[in-house]
Amino acid sequence: MVEEGSTLLRRMEISVAEAEKRTGKNTVNMQEIFTVYLIETRPIDAITEGHNPAPDSLWRRYSEFEILRNYLLVTYPFIVVPPLPEKRAEFVWHKLSADNMDPDFVERRRVGLENFLLRVASHSVLSNDKILYHFLTEADSRIKALSATFRVKNPDNLKFYLWNNIFFYLALTSCYTFNNSRFILQRVADRLYGVYKVHGNYGRVFSEWSALEKEMGDGLQSAGHHMDAYAASVDDMLEEEEHYADQLKEYLFYAEALRAVCRKHELTQYELEMASSDLISKKQQREELATGMVRTFSFKGMTNKLFGQETPEQREAKLSLLEEQIVQGEETVTEKTVECEEYVKGAWVDMQRFKEQKDRDLREALIGYAVMQISMCKKGIQVWTNAKECFHKM
Repeated sequence: MVEEGSTLLRRMEISVAEAEKRTGKNTVNMQEIFTVYLIETRPIDAITEGHNPAPDSLWRRYSEFEILRNYLLVTYPFIVVPPLPEKRAEFVWHKLSADNMDPDFVERRRVGLENFLLRVASHSVLSNDKILYHFLTEADSRIKALSATFRVKNPDNLKFYLWNNIFFYLALTSCYTFNNSRFILQRVADRLYGVYKVHGNYGRVFSEWSALEKEMGDGLQSAGHHMDAYAASVDDMLEEEEHYADQLKEYLFYAEALRAVCRKHELTQYELEMASSDLISKKQQREELATGMVRTFSFKGMTNKLFGQETPEQREAKLSLLEEQIVQGEETVTEKTVECEEYVKGAWVDMQRFKEQKDRDLREALIGYAVMQISMCKKGIQVWTNAKECFHKM
C-alpha cells in the first residue's frame, strides 16, 4: 500500500481521464443530471519494468472530491490543502458558458480535479494517507460515510481572536493578490478582444471597398484577408488566456485553505490562554483561602462577612480540591503549550512549502504569459507589414 517517506505520485500514475454525464435519483428520490469523472491509476513500477498494464479505473462525483478534501482539512489542520476547481461557473470568460453542464466548463473542471489529485499525491504528508489511497483505488461507500464524520465546522465563532502570526497573514493576502491579478488579466483580455474585433471590421471595410475601386480591388481584397485572419486568431489567443486565468483562480481558492490553517492556530492559541487564565484564577483562590485575605470584591467574600467564616475543615477540603484542580490545570497548560508549539512548527514547514510552490507557479505563469504576448505582438506586426505591402502594390 502506501509507504512512509515517499510521495504517492512517485509510485503511482494518476489521471482524471474523462467526464461523463449521467442521470439518477438524489437523496430525496428526485431525478437529477450529474457529471462523474473517471480516475485512472497505474503503478510506476510496472511502467519502468517495460510492462504496460491497463490502468485501474473508477468513477467519482464532484461531491466525493469535496468529501475527500473536507476530510484532509480536518485531519491535517496545519497543512495548506490544495483547492478544488469551482463547482459552478462563478467567473465566466469570453468563451466559457455559465452552464454547469457546458462541455467546455466540464472539461476545465476535469483538468482542475486532476490537478487537485496530483498536488495532493505529491505532498509529503497528504500522499501517505490511507483514505486518499482508498479514494483512488477502491469504489465503495466508505468515502460517502466520511461525510457525516469529517465535516469542516463553522468557523464564525472564532472571529473574536485576531491573527497573531504575520507569516500566515501575508500568505493569505498573497492569494488575494492573485485575485486582483486575475481581474486585471480579464480587463486586458477584454481590451484585446475589442482590438481583434476591430480588425474584423477592417476586413469587411476593405472587402466592400475593393468592390467599388476596381484598380485597387486586388490590394484591398488581400489586405482584408490579412485582417480577417488576424481577427479570427483571437479565439486561440483567448483560449490560451483562459489557461493563465485558471492558474490565478486556483490560488484565489487557496485562500480558503490558508484561512483554515489560521483559524486552527487561533483556536489552539485561545485554548492555551483560557487554560492559563483558569490556572491563575485557581492559584489566586488557593492563596485567598490559605491567608484568609480576599484581594478583590466577590459574592463569596460578601457572604463570608455576613454569615461568618468557613470552618477549618471546610477550608481544608476546599484547599485540597483546589490543589487537585491546580495540578490538572498545570498539566492542561503544558499540553496546550506543546500542542500550540507543534502546530506552529508543522504549519510553518507547510507554509514554506506552499510559498515555494506559489513562487514557482507564478514565475512559470508570468513567463508563459509574457511569451504569449510577445508572440501575439509579432503576429500583429506581421499582419500590418503584409497589409502595408498590399497597399504599396496598388
